[in-house]
Amino acid sequence: AGGGRTALRACGVHNVCRLLSRRAHGFYARDAGVAHRKNLGLLRKIMCQESTKFKNVWTTHSASPIAYERGRIYMDNYQCCITSIAQQPRLIYQKSKCAKSEKIEDALLLECPLGEMLPSPSDYKASLIVLTVQNWLLRLSADSGEVLEKVYLAGSCCKFFRYLSWDTPQEVMIVKSAQNKLPAAARQAGIQQTVLFYLAVFQVLPLSFIGMLEINKKIFGNSVTDVAVSNGILIVMYSMGLVRLYNFKAILEQFMEQPFDLGQEFNWNGQVGVVGKYPFGLPCNVKITDTPPLLFEASSLENAFQIGGYPWHYIITPNKKKHKGVFHICSLKDNTLAKNGIQDMKCCSLEPDWIYFHPDMSGRIIHVGPNLIKVLKLKEVKNHADQMEIAEDFTIVANRENCVNNSVTVTASGRVVKKRFTLLDDDPEQETFKIVDYEDELDLLSTVAVTQIGADGRAHLDFHCNEHGILLKSIPLKESWDVTYSHEVYFDKDLVLHIEQKPNRRFSCYVYQMVCDTAKDDD
Repeated sequence: AGGGRTALRACGVHNVCRLLSRRAHGFYARDAGVAHRKNLGLLRKIMCQESTKFKNVWTTHSASPIAYERGRIYMDNYQCCITSIAQQPRLIYQKSKCAKSEKIEDALLLECPLGEMLPSPSDYKASLIVLTVQNWLLRLSADSGEVLEKVYLAGSCCKFFRYLSWDTPQEVMIVKSAQNKLPAAARQAGIQQTVLFYLAVFQVLPLSFIGMLEINKKIFGNSVTDVAVSNGILIVMYSMGLVRLYNFKAILEQFMEQPFDLGQEFNWNGQVGVVGKYPFGLPCNVKITDTPPLLFEASSLENAFQIGGYPWHYIITPNKKKHKGVFHICSLKDNTLAKNGIQDMKCCSLEPDWIYFHPDMSGRIIHVGPNLIKVLKLKEVKNHADQMEIAEDFTIVANRENCVNNSVTVTASGRVVKKRFTLLDDDPEQETFKIVDYEDELDLLSTVAVTQIGADGRAHLDFHCNEHGILLKSIPLKESWDVTYSHEVYFDKDLVLHIEQKPNRRFSCYVYQMVCDTAKDDD
């Protein structure tokens, strides 16, 4: 606080908002992060120059899935790691092929938190947390693949942990089991299965066990289909489209029977063992004995439910099939529909449009259709400060200038021909948006648009100003793009990476690096 007052006096600024604005623009060279912000600003300018190109520097193919995490490409079920940061991708490590029993089911990248003292020097370097098919949770060095820590998860209660996710990114991690299902013979014998899922909760760096709990039909109801935990909220989804939210932290505090530490010897329900060691695993030490207080519930088609914006709003689709593609934006406070809060692009397409809160934390909303991207914002209704309305911030339109879709045409001889069908909005022969993403460090909105003529599809990655939507750069992708395949495109500062999944589990990876094209080079 004293340093802030000194800075105010030194520059003659007496308004905190003005000071923060000047700091964000790098007026004070001694502020942490100024050099980094300046460098990113320079990178953005260089990248958007006309002379700057993105060159395909590396291509590989694999019979197993390919994953990308912060400058690292993982292949062969995470046994092979390749850096994409170098001028040309190079091998970081290659481990021997693992047995089927050691197959990795899921993984999360773990990065060191800033400003914290950690118990081990290895904690200050990036690591990968992986979940194996045999219920081992491993922390691997991102630089060598060496096992730094290992925890056995499944005791007598659960045998099938399959999913990793963040409750609080880089702080609290959730390990979720597959849904428990009884064998057909057991069901025919009339045996009832009440436990649907198990959730194990960990604090990371240092890795510590918080607790394990079960999601039980007797507590949450018979029609539960899935659960998730995000930002301290337990989200329970039901077969009829209902979504219910509970305070996850309060559940842990209220129903924790006994806390345990990893490596601690325990005697629990007649079992003696060590927490996190084979064969005992983790105790189920959070027993929910009564339905927790309900925070919020909503009914939405296919359980689609999102929260965001300021003040808080949520997005749902009315729970009827005829409303698919219609989105309602409502106030979380009182469920009031915002003015202009029904968003419907009226698309006639095979693939539905999609909508989500902008990941830049601006509170805006991105609505993506086949040929139109709308960035929407929440604002107060004039003369009604307690009511919000949805307004258009900007739009991005696909290039369909050469597209002619007349239902009636006239031949050279003068004969009138009427078409019996109308092209879909996402017809492959028309430019169609397939991917929209946000690069937070460069503050750019990226879009992938595809046009397919015959068997040959062409895609280009465009960079738009995140504030106004202005097109700043367009990068053609050299490889053919088949719209029937699964695709992922990552834009990470000066890198573009395209992962493609073809039929019969064939995967391809294409890496593009930024090059400043001083000579006349079409590459």
